[in-house]
Order: sequence, then structure tokens, then C-alpha cells
Amino acid sequence: MIPIVLSVCITGCAGNRLDSSRGFDGRLAGCPDSPNCVSSKATDEKHAIKPFTYEGDKAKAYEALLTILASQKRTVIVEQTDDYLHLECKSMLFRFVDDLEFYFPKDESVIHVRSASRTGYSDLGVNRKRVEQLRKQFLGVVE
Repeated sequence: MIPIVLSVCITGCAGNRLDSSRGFDGRLAGCPDSPNCVSSKATDEKHAIKPFTYEGDKAKAYEALLTILASQKRTVIVEQTDDYLHLECKSMLFRFVDDLEFYFPKDESVIHVRSASRTGYSDLGVNRKRVEQLRKQFLGVVE
């Protein structure tokens, strides 16, 4: 009985893949009401996270972030432009997919970020931990 209930809950809470066919329009998707998303564009405490910052050349920051992302297990780039990255991150055990986005606004030394689960309600802080770990790695490279 428990596996059936768990299965229904997981599939009933499944999210959709971000629509990359529309092209990135300079706006990261918003976070749902559930606590399984963080975004540097969010204004509420539950979802808000600071953007990445850097000094100097945007192209160097972009390349540094790409290098870090390439070393992440079970993470693939889905869409890449001069100012936007969309990646899919799969969990090891259940293969749940999270969407990870980065936006590099023109004329700003900031990288906006969004990380969100497609499935379920709570992610037990996985998306926030992912972004903070990536920030730590990024700062270690660009400083």
C-alpha cells in the first residue's frame, strides 16, 4: 500500500521540463509555492537566494562557471546562449530531475540563478545546497 501511495504522490507532483523552444527572454522562471525551488529573482524568504557576483570580464566568469558545471555528476546542459545556461541535474537514487538556470545580465557583474525540482513538494534543501556549493566553487575560481 505504501509504495502505491508514494508512487501516486511522486507522479502526481511531477513538474514539466522548462520549455527551451521559446528561447530565453531574459527572465528566469518563477518558483512555485512549494519549498523545492530557490531563485535569486525571488523576493520571499523561502525561495530567495543571492546571485553569484564576480569582478572583471563576463566571458571569464562564464567560462569559469561552465568549467565547474562540467565537473558536476549527472548534470547536462540543455540550453546555452551567450547570457543563459539551462542544465538538468539528476538525483543519484531515484533519478529525479532538477532544473538549474543561470542568467548573465548585460552590463552587470552578477549571475542570477534558479534551481528547482520538477517532482514532489520538498527537496530537503537540495536545491539551496546545490547553489551554495556551486557559489563556493565559483568564488574559489574567480577570486
